[in-house]
Formats: sequence, structure tokens, C-alpha cells
Amino acid sequence: MSEERLNAEVTTLFDRIDAMIPEQLTVQYGDQKSGYVRYDQSYQTVENGQLIIHVQDVTAPNYTVSHELLHKLMEIKKYPQIQFQLTSGNREFDEQLMIITTALYDTVLHLNIYNWQRQHGLLTEAVQADYLAGIVKTITPEQGDKLNSMMHLRLMTILDALVFYGDDIDQVAAQFKRDYPITLTVVQKLYNLITEKPVNSPFAVRRTVVSLFAEFDKQLKSLDLPTLGSSEFVTLESVMSQRQLRLEVRQLFQIAHSEIQDAKTQKRAYIGLGVQDQQNAFVLPMPPKSKTEEYFKTLYGLSVKELFEQMQIPYLIR
Repeated sequence: MSEERLNAEVTTLFDRIDAMIPEQLTVQYGDQKSGYVRYDQSYQTVENGQLIIHVQDVTAPNYTVSHELLHKLMEIKKYPQIQFQLTSGNREFDEQLMIITTALYDTVLHLNIYNWQRQHGLLTEAVQADYLAGIVKTITPEQGDKLNSMMHLRLMTILDALVFYGDDIDQVAAQFKRDYPITLTVVQKLYNLITEKPVNSPFAVRRTVVSLFAEFDKQLKSLDLPTLGSSEFVTLESVMSQRQLRLEVRQLFQIAHSEIQDAKTQKRAYIGLGVQDQQNAFVLPMPPKSKTEEYFKTLYGLSVKELFEQMQIPYLIR
């Protein structure tokens, strides 16, 4: 296990987060030094009263540690979280969906995270080169107009890259146009969508994630590629106003009997879809067979707040 010294900016952020959480914050470093940075080189666990940031690769420790800290800060500040409460019945397929949809969700958060890192001098030329090396390590160049199974990975990787490089995108634009021309054309549309409005609040983050999920599937369909169905598969925490919490459930949600299963019960799931955005906001247990109609009539008549509290559905207040 290596020992790394964090710079002043990251140390200040570390101390700030440490003071905000009940656990003791610590960082554990691995011995790998690959020469590239990528999303799978670090993770967080809670063990014995400690929040541990595991940094497996120490190519760019200040970048990697600050990145994990900022994700934790957004969680502390009550930005909407995602959950995976459903299953297709195929574990490998589910895992692929989780990887891609989590990456899309994270990319929206990265609009704020990369911006903070940029403002605090952490996206150095060396880190930008390491990030590009991570892209090359992750995805292969396109082969003419032949779209293969890597296109989903290319799309999510290059979308995050546009957010990462921001105004410095010219540094890598020529390489992206050469190696990923179809991907870049599609991703530019997605990037324009998620940067159209400021993503500066929990509500704005949720709105942008919902839009990205829907548009990502739309673009996949235009390429004749399998869609993700993120709007149904991913449960995205609601961000409600006090007025919305007082409304009846039927005014904001439709409860749909899904073809995919509840991961806990392995039975067909009942999903609460937003009337306006059609995004999965919660998953309900199977009602008693003899009382299905009565069960849903009662649920629809509850206030949104009553439903959330009775069913212990997490939500945020605007």
C-alpha cells in the first residue's frame, strides 16, 4: 500500500467532508500506477465507523480523491440518488444496464464535480492526458459505419469526456473525430441537452438525468441499437415541493404493472411513473390478489406525502 500526500486544495475539501459526516473519513491507497485515470479506479465503503475512500490506482491521487469526495458532498447535500429495484431476470444484462445508467447519472453530477476540480486547479495538463489515456484503454475506434456492441460504452465514455474537457475540448476534438465520428455526432446532441440549463440544484439534477435517460434511448434507437429503458429500470429519487406533497397520488403518478420483476420478490413489479416525465420514482410491493382494485384505489387517493411515508419511499424537498 502506497502513501500519497494530498495538496492543500484537496486536504481542505477532505477536512470539510470529514466534519460533515458521522464516520471518520480516511483514504486507503493501492500500489497500481497505470498511467491513466478511469472511473473504476476508486470506490467508497463504510467499515467500523469509518468512511474509507479506496484509491486502487495512484496515477493522479489528488484528482481521484477529490473526485470521490465531491461525489460524497453531493450525497450530503441531498442530491437525488438512483436505485436498482428491478430485474430483467438476467443478471449479466442487469449489470450492464446498471453500469451504463450509473455512468449517465454520474455524468450529470460531473457537470458540477469537474467544474469544481477545474476551478481548483486539479484538471492539470497531466491529468487531462491521463484521462485521455483512460478513454483509449476503455474503448476501441469505430470501424467505418459498422456499429458493434461497444457503441453503448463509446457513447457514455465520450459524453463524459465532453463534460470533463469542457472549453478545452479542442485538445482532443481531432482525435475524437478521427476515432469516434459517429459517437461524437450523437454525443454532441446529448451534451447540448444536459448543458442547456444550469444544473445547480437537486431539482435541476433530477430534471437533467430524466432528460438524458430519455434522449439516450432516442439516440440509440436512431442507430438501430438496443435501448436501455432507463426511465423504467432505474428508480430516481423524487424532488418535491411542499405543494406537490399535498396533491393526491393520482395527480402526479401513474402506478404501472411492469413486465420486469421486483428484484426482491422476483414477481412482476408495480412502478410509480411520473405523469409528466414517465420516470420510475418508486417501486411498490405486490398487492393482495383479492384486493388489487381496492388497494390501488386507496393508494391513488392518498396524498403524495402520505404514500411516501407509509411506503417508506425516500424523497427530497425542493
